Amino acid sequence: MMSSSCARNIASLLAVLSYVPLGAEPPEPLPDAGQRVAFVTNTPALVAFWDFVKREPEGAHRFTAYVPPGAANDFALDAGNYIKDYWGEGREATYADFPLLGRGPFGQAIRIRKEEDETFRPFLFVPRERLHDTPLDIKGAGNSVSVVVWAIRESGNHALAGIWHEGTDLKQKETAAIQKVQRGQRQYALFAGLNKEGSACGHVSENGASSFLNEYALHKCNSAGQSPAVPADSPAEVLDVSWQCFAMTFDHQRHEITGWLNGISGDRWLENPKNDKLISSAYNAYMQTHYARTPEKEPAEDGAFPRDQYYNPPEGEPLGVKVLRESAEERIELREYRYTQVQVTLRGGKEVARDLVALRVNPWWYPHDIYTPKPDGSGGPFTIGRVIHSSRSVGFTGWIGGVAVFNRALTGEEIKRLYELIARSRPRPTPPNSERAMTP
Repeated sequence: MMSSSCARNIASLLAVLSYVPLGAEPPEPLPDAGQRVAFVTNTPALVAFWDFVKREPEGAHRFTAYVPPGAANDFALDAGNYIKDYWGEGREATYADFPLLGRGPFGQAIRIRKEEDETFRPFLFVPRERLHDTPLDIKGAGNSVSVVVWAIRESGNHALAGIWHEGTDLKQKETAAIQKVQRGQRQYALFAGLNKEGSACGHVSENGASSFLNEYALHKCNSAGQSPAVPADSPAEVLDVSWQCFAMTFDHQRHEITGWLNGISGDRWLENPKNDKLISSAYNAYMQTHYARTPEKEPAEDGAFPRDQYYNPPEGEPLGVKVLRESAEERIELREYRYTQVQVTLRGGKEVARDLVALRVNPWWYPHDIYTPKPDGSGGPFTIGRVIHSSRSVGFTGWIGGVAVFNRALTGEEIKRLYELIARSRPRPTPPNSERAMTP
């Protein structure tokens, strides 16, 4: 009889292989790890790239990043446990808390484990004092950013990498005994899905804190694709074909945050945002923006709603119009724009009512700059594997084999090529029979 662990590993392998398009062209010959590293470092606008092979030659031998020629800071990673730092609980974290795989897309990978001790949430990080005003500290007007992470997701939907100190100031049971309270210091980060688990979720903040009067930051996108969950202790033949390429881009010229999984962004819409647990706040911000433009006061209009939290995606000429109902007195249309789908009621050719019925979440319209922390040391660190946050949840677990940050929005073609570095390293599955080969 097949053991449960064996069955689980086989199921994981099949899930991963089924994610590889069977109609794709055979991969080109695989460059070695050194060539793959060179490809990443030669991609224009690289700020930092950790492959978890490069280390300090002396001292603690911490992981360091590849940086552009002439850069003085190679962003060595410290090990930390933010529960100890902010709650005064738990033990110190060390590099021993991040097991190494011994291989990976670039030669090595670290494991983020499903920690059972609720006082232990380790991550790797560059402290604020060592990154403030460096090229990694991407912020302010006119700046764009891309984050790419090569990972195997075991479980969870939370942070992979970025400057995303969520704050420890939320009033909840986990913060009852907290010793160090700080407001959010969010700038940019890549997550493993959040509300769409396993997707590539890009997050950017304009104020370091919350959005649309919600307690959380909500300017985020979700790639159309979602990565499979693969046990981190799977055998080598499973892990070697399980690498995924998560990426996010923020393009300040297009005002768009986009998530990319394995080189593909894809369109993702959220229908009925009014009923979503979180995005209902964005729905309200959109509707309050609309109400503020109408001459009469609407029943649901909140005159105290802050103008800097309005959400007003551009709506010029509709991309499509569908008539839902029509009579001699009234016409109801569904209008689709780039970022919104709106139901509009017309009487005598004049709009008398509207409702936001769908909101595009990939790409997400973001008309702001990246948050610039005050020059008082209060900005967040750059973290890998986890971020500082009030709820203390486990977050993402799995393997991380590379983290790269760029100070511009990479193109779709560039992200595809960064994915192909690992796509070519995976054995191409052979369909077991012709019926499988013909299955779309």
